[in-house]
Amino acid sequence: MDGVGWGIVGYGWVARDYMEPGIRAAGHRLVAVCDPDPTSRSAAERAGARGHADLAGLIAEPEVEAVYVATPNHLHRGAVEALATAGKAILCEKPMAATLSDAEVITRAVESQKIFYGTAFDQRHHPAHRMIRAQVEAGRLGTVTAVRIVYACWLGRDWSEAGQPNWRIDAAQAGGGALMDLAPHGIDLVDFLVGEPITAIAALTQTKAQDYAVDDGALLIGQTAGGALASLHVAYNCPDALPRRRLEVVGTKGMLVAENTMGQVAGGSLTFIDGASGRAEPLAFDVESSPFTEQVRAFGSALRRPEERGAYSASRDLHTMRLVARAYGQG
Repeated sequence: MDGVGWGIVGYGWVARDYMEPGIRAAGHRLVAVCDPDPTSRSAAERAGARGHADLAGLIAEPEVEAVYVATPNHLHRGAVEALATAGKAILCEKPMAATLSDAEVITRAVESQKIFYGTAFDQRHHPAHRMIRAQVEAGRLGTVTAVRIVYACWLGRDWSEAGQPNWRIDAAQAGGGALMDLAPHGIDLVDFLVGEPITAIAALTQTKAQDYAVDDGALLIGQTAGGALASLHVAYNCPDALPRRRLEVVGTKGMLVAENTMGQVAGGSLTFIDGASGRAEPLAFDVESSPFTEQVRAFGSALRRPEERGAYSASRDLHTMRLVARAYGQG
């Protein structure tokens, strides 16, 4: 498959440190970047891309086939609408938008114009999580009864990127705090791992350790369409030196435990624990390829082969946004 020509809207640390290397590792090309900050554009140009201060310049690049949208959340809607009108394939960072109403507009825009769209749920593409899905599908866990996820970090007010304000703690730009930022990954991952979406959800949020107005932690409980229970602990108030990234899938025949797989980087560990004997068996998976690299490969392959696009659904991703809104008590 020939490499896809990519554009990036919003060249912040995730795009620079994870997406751009993922594009290269997947054998694709970063053609152009749009960012109003000249420092960010200079960094993109050093990576071999052309820099644009506005979206129109990136859209005008004929080699740009797919665009990764990595702006602050409140800017997703405007970027996706413009890109959809231009006919570009779109991979938009999670959450879909800062508000449910904007996510609904995004869904209508890409579906009405038949644009190939995906929300960047990179955790679907971590090799360990793909292994979990395969084990579940093979019946090794028996009937899955529960999924438990801890996905936490420390995000203080003083965190900044190249001197830029921390937009993730601004409710107007982010739409919320730790729940808005981290829980969509877990909600979507439950659907991916067990093959059925969460349909019922409730949450408690806290503003406990950080000195900003958005939530710095949340506990969510949910139930899938088939009755499996899900629990998610997400946080901006967990010191990074502590164990803070763990995924457990429990069934009637055994349990899978993944540690340090949630996140942007490759690696971590995966263990199967037998339900009859209690024996623990480490499972091998690709520890070299990052979820970003695999996400680029999958999206590029589906761009070239429309028969693979069934793995992507704006309507499914809107369902995840509706669950986030419900967890915040907004519907």
